[in-house]
Amino acid sequence: MKSINIPKNNRPGRRTALTYLITAMVFTSCATASCTAASHDGWKPLFDGKTLNGWKSVGGKAPYTVEDGAIVGTMTAGTPNSFLITEQEYGDFILELDVKLEGETTNSGIQTRSHLDKEANNGQGRVYGRQVEIDPTERSWTGGIYDEARRGWLYPLDLNEGAKRAYKKGEFNHIRIEAIGNETKTWVNDIPVAYVIDTIDATGFIGLQVHGINDEKLAGKKVYFKNVRIQTDNLKPRDFPLGIYTVNLVPNALSAYEKQNEYTLLFNGNTPEGWVGAYKDAFPEKGWEIKDGTITVLPSDGGESTNGGDIVTIDQYGAFDLSFEFKLTEGGNSGVKYFVTLSENNTGSAIGLEYQILDDEQHPDAKMGRDGNRTLASLYDLITAQKTSRTRRKIGEWNKGRVVVQPDNTVTHYLNGEKVLQYKRGSDAYKKLVSESKYKKWNDFGLAETGHILLQDHGDRVSFRNIKIKRL
Repeated sequence: MKSINIPKNNRPGRRTALTYLITAMVFTSCATASCTAASHDGWKPLFDGKTLNGWKSVGGKAPYTVEDGAIVGTMTAGTPNSFLITEQEYGDFILELDVKLEGETTNSGIQTRSHLDKEANNGQGRVYGRQVEIDPTERSWTGGIYDEARRGWLYPLDLNEGAKRAYKKGEFNHIRIEAIGNETKTWVNDIPVAYVIDTIDATGFIGLQVHGINDEKLAGKKVYFKNVRIQTDNLKPRDFPLGIYTVNLVPNALSAYEKQNEYTLLFNGNTPEGWVGAYKDAFPEKGWEIKDGTITVLPSDGGESTNGGDIVTIDQYGAFDLSFEFKLTEGGNSGVKYFVTLSENNTGSAIGLEYQILDDEQHPDAKMGRDGNRTLASLYDLITAQKTSRTRRKIGEWNKGRVVVQPDNTVTHYLNGEKVLQYKRGSDAYKKLVSESKYKKWNDFGLAETGHILLQDHGDRVSFRNIKIKRL
C-alpha cells in the first residue's frame, strides 16, 4: 500500500489518525469494480474479472478461460457436459450474471445448489442438480429450470409462454436467480420466468455449463459469463407478478403465492373430503386407499369400475386450471376426466373428456384407437398427445399432469410441464373427432358448461397426489 504523508500541523489525534489510515486502506483496496460491487447492497463478486480463483473445472474437458473480463467456455467435441463450479457451497442466495451464447442449436446453463458424483463419467465426475437453462433454439426455454443428470425438466417454458420472448440471441442476457428456502425463481432481462418449490437440495455449489456437442460445426463456439455476483445475507426477494404458474413439488400443499393466485387443493392428503363415488352419495368403501399422502386405486381385474368404481369431485367446474401428480405401476391404466355430468347413467366408467393415464409400453390400449390417441396424456380416443420419451417419467416415478380449460373453451394438456395437445371444445374440428370416436352415441359429448373432475378406477394400481385447481 502506498504510504500517506500527513502534514505535521494537521496531524489528528492517535485514534483519528488510525481511522484515517483504515479509511485510506479501504479506499485503495477498493479501487476496483469487484470491490465496489461487494460493498453495494451486500453484493459480492463470484468472479474477479481476471482469474478463475474460487472456481474449478469438473465433468467434461471443455476449457474455461478469462477474456476481456468474462469467463469463456469453449465447446469441444468428444467430451461430455463440462462445468466450472464454485469451490464454496451456498444455501440461500440471490445470483445475478450476464450470459452470451454463440450458436443457435446448442444450450448452456447455470447450476444452483448442485452436487458432484465424483465416480461417474469414468472418474471424470458428473454434476447433478437444478440448472437454469440458457436456450437460444426455437424452443426458447431460457430461464426454465432443469434438473441436470437426475429428474429432467422441472419447469419447461411451455408453462410460461410469454417469457419465451425474453432471451436475446447473440447478446448478453441478464439472468437473476433467487434461491431462498425451498423456492427458486428466475428472471431473464428482468422478465419473470420460472417458479419452482422443491423438496431437496438446501445447499450446493454454483456452476457454469458448457454443453457437450454432437455437431462438429459447433466446436469452437463459446459461451460467455460476466458480472457474476451474489448476495447471501439479508435477502430481499423481488416481487413475482400474479398469474405465473408454479411447480410446487411439496405434496398436497399450497404456497402463499398459489393461494394468492386462488388455487385450492382437491385432495388434502389425509381424507376423501370433497370426493364421492360416481353415481353414489359417499366415498367408496372399498377399492381406494388413502395412505402416506396419496390416494390410490387398488388393483382388481383390470376392468372399468369393477371394484371401488370411479370417484368424482362434489363440486363442478367450468373454465379451470387443474394440476395433478400420478404414479403408474407396470401395465397400469387410469384417467382423469373432466366435464363429467353423471347424466348418462351408464355402466362402467362415467363419461367425460379424459386425460389418459397409461403405461404405453405394457398396456394394450396404447395400440388401440387411432394413431395413438389412447396413449399417455392424450385426449382419450380423440387426440394423440405429442410427446417424446423424455417427456415421460419412468414407471413407478411421479408424473405431473395438467389440464387448462380457458373461458373460450380452448383446452390444453400438459405432461411434466410440456404442452402435448390443444383443442377447442365445440369447434367443427372437435365435433368431427367426436363423430369418429366411441363417444359419437352421446349427444353434445364434452360440451357441458360445467362438470365434475373424475379419477378413474380401471382395475390397475395407480396413485394420485398434489391435486389442485383454480377457477378461471
